[in-house]
Amino acid sequence: MKHAAQSVPCAVVTVSDSRTRDSDESGKIIMEKLKSAGHSVIDYRLVRDNVGEIKGAITADLENSDVKVIICNGGTGIAKRDVTVEAVCPFLEKRIEGFGEFFRYLSYEEIGVAAMMSRAIGGVAFGKIILCLPGSSGAVRLAMDKVILPQIGHMVWEVER
Repeated sequence: MKHAAQSVPCAVVTVSDSRTRDSDESGKIIMEKLKSAGHSVIDYRLVRDNVGEIKGAITADLENSDVKVIICNGGTGIAKRDVTVEAVCPFLEKRIEGFGEFFRYLSYEEIGVAAMMSRAIGGVAFGKIILCLPGSSGAVRLAMDKVILPQIGHMVWEVER
């Protein structure tokens, strides 16, 4: 991974009907972990569990030439209101199947078979990485520490080459 980008400009999108900027612990965790690892957060949005709002946030970050990675949290479960996957998938030109698979594998080790209800996804859209995580702080910590931060620079390098 000698070619991996050392500092990646990111956008964070929290999807929630109940959180505010003050109470968005998962969004704060993502941003703190990115910054601690030397990456930058150049956009942060909090939107409701609404396909139109989620698509609007993703579109804005895809149009921002400074953003290389978009990390969404929330709305990836199986409840009726969980629509992040439905909002994001139409943008994806390539899916990173292993992202969701590996995240669920690691989640299984922590929470057991309930991990199968996570619809965490990753993919590439317009030359940018989009990763969608569950909204729980435990899931966000796990994804950031074990999946995203170890590979974020390499993923950006691969997409841009």
